[in-house]
Amino acid sequence: MRIGVPKERLDRERRVAIVPDVVRRLRAAEHEVVVESGAGLTAGAPDDAFVAAGASIGDPWGCEVVAKVAPPLDDEVTRLSSSTILVGFLNPLGNPAGLEAIAATGATALAMEKIPRISRAQSMDALSSQATVSGYRAVLIASIELPRFFPMFMTAAGTVPPAQVLVLGAGVAGLQAIATARRLGAVVTAFDIRSAVKEQIQSLGARFFEVEGIGDAEAAGGYARELTPEEQQLQRDALSVQMGKSDVIVTTALVPGRPAPKLIPASAVEGMKPGSVIVDLAAEAGGNCELTRPGETFVTDGGVKVVGPLNLPSEMAEHASSLYARNILSLVELGFDFDDEVVAGATVVRGGKVV
Repeated sequence: MRIGVPKERLDRERRVAIVPDVVRRLRAAEHEVVVESGAGLTAGAPDDAFVAAGASIGDPWGCEVVAKVAPPLDDEVTRLSSSTILVGFLNPLGNPAGLEAIAATGATALAMEKIPRISRAQSMDALSSQATVSGYRAVLIASIELPRFFPMFMTAAGTVPPAQVLVLGAGVAGLQAIATARRLGAVVTAFDIRSAVKEQIQSLGARFFEVEGIGDAEAAGGYARELTPEEQQLQRDALSVQMGKSDVIVTTALVPGRPAPKLIPASAVEGMKPGSVIVDLAAEAGGNCELTRPGETFVTDGGVKVVGPLNLPSEMAEHASSLYARNILSLVELGFDFDDEVVAGATVVRGGKVV
């Protein structure tokens, strides 16, 4: 089949859906790859690298499969046809109008965020691959913004204690944040409402913070369910003390299709030490911190820095693109059999309808 790779045009998006190494593997399987000129430049992949790998430079929109990262813009949707299979992050729960527009073209669309979380689909799990980048990057941001060392230092001028890091949410991003903070020498505490992740947290050398009164809150697919108002209050009360002891808080808690749960009230931020840093990975969904301003970094009157980054994987576009391209490759290798549970689970538009 012919696979097209457009240049991403959404603000802040620097990734590309397919990289030259993956082009080579697609060509070895006798697929053709057409890349729009400049598509990989911001991800460290110039046109020459794609050509050397066996791709051609041209119009990707006439291909059978169009592989994107971000949802198509309005003028890109008009370039789809009934013979097109569109693959990408399509935000199906947050952008129903976008899906309707794709359906009107007759195209078929697969949302990478809807890949089922089952064992044989792990190589296609783009949410996890990109969350790995986010968790890593979040701790690096915190280490730069924090006016203190992460590790303990023993010097002739005295001993510097290690930073105290609290990670809220132990999904893929949270676990990567824990691992990165530990590598930098911090003392890490982590919280998650799913009791099943306790062993994973402890295996990375962090302490698991438990809240009495909240049972296991794991929902289908390994995600967290939404807590009741009573459970949310118990959680906030228990965490407030730990937050006051923390130099850095990294929040990663998300519930698919819902606004991000508010884990850090303004009162808890007021109780943190001056110079402390909050990096809120849920900023795009409204933030886990009550004071988060999506896309902004600001300092409170009490000297606490609150960072609300958007699209962190795009800030590490080269490796984020490489991981995402392998997810796309695995999906192409599986084939577009719509009776297959993986393909069916990811399909959000087919036959002119949102499915």
